[in-house]
Amino acid sequence: MRKIALLLVALWTAPSLPAAAEQINVTHWGEIMLGVPYAVALEKGYFKEAGVDITGIISAKGGGTTVRNIMASELPYGEVAPSAAIAAIKSGLPIKIVNGSVRTISDFVLVVRPDSDIKSLKDVVGKKWGLTSAKSNTDILSAMMLERAGIPRDSVQRPAIGNQAAVLQAIENDSVQIGFILEPMWTKVSSRMRSIGRASDVLPPMLQTVGIASTDVIKAQPAKIRAIIAGRRKGVEFALKNPTEAADILVKYYEGLDPKIAREVVAALAKENYWSPGDIEMTALQQTVHGLELVGEVEKGFDLAPIIDTSMLPTDLQAKSN
Repeated sequence: MRKIALLLVALWTAPSLPAAAEQINVTHWGEIMLGVPYAVALEKGYFKEAGVDITGIISAKGGGTTVRNIMASELPYGEVAPSAAIAAIKSGLPIKIVNGSVRTISDFVLVVRPDSDIKSLKDVVGKKWGLTSAKSNTDILSAMMLERAGIPRDSVQRPAIGNQAAVLQAIENDSVQIGFILEPMWTKVSSRMRSIGRASDVLPPMLQTVGIASTDVIKAQPAKIRAIIAGRRKGVEFALKNPTEAADILVKYYEGLDPKIAREVVAALAKENYWSPGDIEMTALQQTVHGLELVGEVEKGFDLAPIIDTSMLPTDLQAKSN
């Protein structure tokens, strides 16, 4: 009995083991500005402070690739476009949307060559509008913008080109005449290209990315998911209050990002509350679903309720998710 008692005392007084190091998948990490809160949270130790030891972010080219990477990881949580999440859920993957991430589309800049005769959206009839891929955010937003402008989609060719760099090159070579370039690439190339506006000039607020998690990890390790959301939220709050320092932190994690461009872009996005603290803005998400209807990914009347789980959010953000 004495040995058992001593063992219990030893177990009780032993220092707790540190949380196992984890990595999470974030779409287009290192390329677009959705990564700012993660970089800040990594640098400031917000994830560890919240109870999960996130030591790195894994990037992917987006869409189904990111979802598959998330599902194959040891901690199946990550950030993706809503279109990718919904497509994966429709295909039978056991995942849920658990938090909102990027809450605007203001960084989608419509770009043409300086000598282009396209001066406004009405001038795209008969032109080629380059997309990154079918049913991507670029496909959805272009379809919605054409609808808003009353322009038949079949009057504009919209070929899938690849990533942003490929779209930019195609515009410069005139193999397409218009396309979306996101920040920070737009600021980098703005001296040699011309913008005719941003998606947010025409469309209402939309959720650009969301956090997803497998149903298994939601059931088995809810504390980890809540900790990731909490750590990211602190990263958002810091970036909104301290955009210059947040930009300087981002440069450490985004290879080749010019510090001056980073500061300019982060400051501009902070003024727009670009990053959501985590609540799921249903009106904004419904707009994305409408875009998915236009490109044939979902049928009209698609029900979002079964694919969302707000229980991973803190109570104040649960209340805001409507």
